[in-house]
Amino acid sequence: MAESASITFLRSEGRRADQLRPVRFQNHIAPHAAGSTLVEWGSTRVICGVTIEESVPRWMKEQGVTGGWITAEYSMLPYSTLTRKPRDSSKGKVDGRSVEIQRLIGRAMRSALDLEKLGARTICVDCDVLQADGGTRTAAITGAFVALRLALKKLIAEGKLAADPIANSVAAVSVGIVNGIPLLDLCYTEDAAAQVDMNLVMTGSGEFIELQGTGEESTFSDDQLAAMLTLGRVGIRELLALQEAAVGK
Repeated sequence: MAESASITFLRSEGRRADQLRPVRFQNHIAPHAAGSTLVEWGSTRVICGVTIEESVPRWMKEQGVTGGWITAEYSMLPYSTLTRKPRDSSKGKVDGRSVEIQRLIGRAMRSALDLEKLGARTICVDCDVLQADGGTRTAAITGAFVALRLALKKLIAEGKLAADPIANSVAAVSVGIVNGIPLLDLCYTEDAAAQVDMNLVMTGSGEFIELQGTGEESTFSDDQLAAMLTLGRVGIRELLALQEAAVGK
């Protein structure tokens, strides 16, 4: 299908192929966190909270690594899906998907900061999915950066940081190919039907932090990859602007 035709293609919820679902940030949702936001992304809801510890992991001390650290945890609450999802604590271990996503969140947040400017402290990012309708990891990353910005603004206001350690902004979005058409920001039904599913994590300067792309019982061509990357960049630019508006200059 020609690019112009794919752009005008209307999805089941009325969106164009290149259109994000509505995204909204409700900040300070967790009063005891240093920074927090509830990101509402279509029907997906994720609470992102940041807490700060005035110490670093033992391995940093033992290896003489200077600066600070950022770690993340991700979980889906039992009632976030149509059928109850048991808590990891009831199974005695964190499932592989959660481990993968929380590591991705941590990498994304670390890429945004100058860890030397952070000083000898650890930032903990917790992302809890209240409702899942596709794109929970991209919502978690995008919301986590807003919560991180809010927490760092608080540290600066309290005089605990001499300089803003933010080196770049970070956002994430999903793209995919459904019925042969490249689409931006897949909801659950689209994700389930996708021939190709990809997540993009990018900086505000247009560089990639991570690409996770998979052909679901299918393959994809160079042209299809280029079309998905083009859609992804469009979505990232919109998300960065929404983040900036949420945090305030």
